[in-house]
Amino acid sequence: MFGTSGVRGTVGEEITAELALRVGRAVGSDAERVLVGRDVRDSGALLADAVSAGLRECGADVVRLGVVSTPVLARHVGWLDADAAVGVTASHNPAPDNGLKLWTPSGQAFDAAATDAVERRIDDGAYDLQGYRTLGTQTSHEGAADRQVAHLAERFPSFEELSVVVDLGNGTGRPTVDALVALDAEVTTLNAQADGRFPTRKSEPNADSLGGLCRTVAALDADLGVAHDGDADRMMAVTDEGTFVPGDVLLALFARRALAESGGSVAVPVDTSLLVSDVVSDAGGTVTYTRVGDVHVAEQVATAGYVFGGEPSGAWIWPTETLCPDAHFAALELAALVADSGPLSALVTDVPSYETRRENVPTDRKRAVMERVSARLTETDDDVLTLDGIRVDAEDGWFLVRASGTEPLVRVTAEARDAAAAERLHSVAKGVVDEAVELEG
Repeated sequence: MFGTSGVRGTVGEEITAELALRVGRAVGSDAERVLVGRDVRDSGALLADAVSAGLRECGADVVRLGVVSTPVLARHVGWLDADAAVGVTASHNPAPDNGLKLWTPSGQAFDAAATDAVERRIDDGAYDLQGYRTLGTQTSHEGAADRQVAHLAERFPSFEELSVVVDLGNGTGRPTVDALVALDAEVTTLNAQADGRFPTRKSEPNADSLGGLCRTVAALDADLGVAHDGDADRMMAVTDEGTFVPGDVLLALFARRALAESGGSVAVPVDTSLLVSDVVSDAGGTVTYTRVGDVHVAEQVATAGYVFGGEPSGAWIWPTETLCPDAHFAALELAALVADSGPLSALVTDVPSYETRRENVPTDRKRAVMERVSARLTETDDDVLTLDGIRVDAEDGWFLVRASGTEPLVRVTAEARDAAAAERLHSVAKGVVDEAVELEG
């Protein structure tokens, strides 16, 4: 039921009020005080009511935060001394979708063990239902976003010389704007009207969806642009020249800045560019690879010695702040980097650029294919990671073979410091996959 980002799907199909009620009952059976928040989707009100009903049926006191960003909700679990939070959100998914994601007091999403326990309660119907005298209470908490803004304003210096364009994508990212304004930045907003239909652009902030932000930054001669998804757990950026910053490059810039302040280690998923490893190594740090998904990055950076973790999709985690990907904090951290170190375009140019090859191989037997690929590669290669797909590191690059989590595909990615090496590594990986597909018929 639960994936690396909670449970998500189409409302009325995978995601229903009945499911939300059951999740509420399961969480409430093991908690005394639970926060509930949601993003801007219209279906969120119904689902938040159902979650709250399930929590209260099992004796948990519910604190409703209303429409808030995911980082605001996750931070408030600890700030309000709650045991957990349920976020009703599908993050960057399209408007017909919604979902549920669970958070701990550290700001970290429920890990696999915790979500497995929730699933077992649901499957077994093992809820701690209460009588009418011991039902949980429900209260509302106002001003959660204001507290986040105040926290950010205390953490960063004045940005009075900085001009920033913020694309909110019709979502819950307003605290970024308010914090920048509080710090004296000149701020222009795009798509700032909260609207769960996401009418002005796709919710996911990427190179394809942020053309308007790129043009606006260039037209206004702004210092940088930042963009959020629907629940503001992602942040992507645009340079002062109006150019989209690839996620791997942004990850490298954040990692280098974090390492310069305190040294240590950085956690990234296995599909991260080699350029991040090279930048981190040059900065005196080390990289640890994790499974894909911000929950896995968060688990790693929660251990000693880690100063930063991130995913190229736009999830950034500073463990001394919170174990939730906080796009508000990330936006201000990027603004501080530009204020301290100069134009973002120059910083991006300073990061190396490598050659990448990607291809999807269709197969209805992706599990069996992956088993054959794993057996073949672990026999012939020494430097192999099998924690999420199969990643093979070579002297001049790497390749990753990984089954899609949602489609009948096996994804092949290869990267190297030059085009010839990238082609060679891709050819090797693709050949192993094609052979496995043929053998599986």
